[in-house]
Amino acid sequence: MTSRTDSRSSPANGPRLSLYTTFRLGGPCRGLTTCVNATELRRAIRAFGEVGEDFVLIGGGSNLLVNDAGIDRQVIRYFSERPMVARQGNEIIVQASTRLDDLANYAVQQGLDGLLCCTGIPGTVGGAIVGNAGAFGEQIGDRVISITALDRNATERELPADELGFGYRQSRLSDTGAMVAAARLRLRQGDRTRLRARRQEILALRAAKHPDWQRIPTAGSFFKNIEPTSSAERRQAAGWFLEQAGAKNLRVGGARPYEKHANIIIAERGCTAADVLELSRQMAALVHEEFGIELHREVRLLGDWPANAV
Repeated sequence: MTSRTDSRSSPANGPRLSLYTTFRLGGPCRGLTTCVNATELRRAIRAFGEVGEDFVLIGGGSNLLVNDAGIDRQVIRYFSERPMVARQGNEIIVQASTRLDDLANYAVQQGLDGLLCCTGIPGTVGGAIVGNAGAFGEQIGDRVISITALDRNATERELPADELGFGYRQSRLSDTGAMVAAARLRLRQGDRTRLRARRQEILALRAAKHPDWQRIPTAGSFFKNIEPTSSAERRQAAGWFLEQAGAKNLRVGGARPYEKHANIIIAERGCTAADVLELSRQMAALVHEEFGIELHREVRLLGDWPANAV
């Protein structure tokens, strides 16, 4: 394990989770342990089990809204500053602590096609698999052969893709609580020059429409897009409904919608996690009132929130 705080410390004196989320919001936790590979993750889970410590697992913190009061639990942060990836022919084995964009870039540099849809998306491979992240009508679940999963007893299992229940921005992993330690992906040969050019196009497109999450506190798209009611229809962007309903005119404390994308909330000076949650409620209420559509969060809530918030 690369770092660990005293597991006996009180939450008030523990690490602030605002340092580990792209929203830069959230109070302290009891202690934080960073693991960079499956071996370290397994060791951390076992260690907490031996002393009866409860824990929660996070990755890059890009899809997370942590309560201002923090959480009275240990946090395992499964995250690597450098890509931990190996190629075997047209297959890739990746530690789930790897940044998703690092994986997408690795594939391009190797001349492998199939992960351009993950270009520029923050967060880790583990979180991306649990939430089946993607763009342009494709998602990472399309490429998964299998994952190495750990349960809360650190028992390891290899799970094939057909057991993971991939759907739009979801998987069965969200319900089972299984933790993704590593994954095997199947890609295809591509033209490296074309892949590099397309990657730059996607990065430019994101830069034009999305805030720079490394500079502006945000969690990216807050709500899932609208699922079609029949197979003949296309998925509809939540941002369009929010725009039409006037959500960009809303503001709660230091939280406001991004001026270029109504489905993105940014946190300005003085913003609290409670501000973000209340703003998201008001945004969803506008869409429901105008269109009769229920919006569902992509962003995960962590901590003790009101019962109607989770």
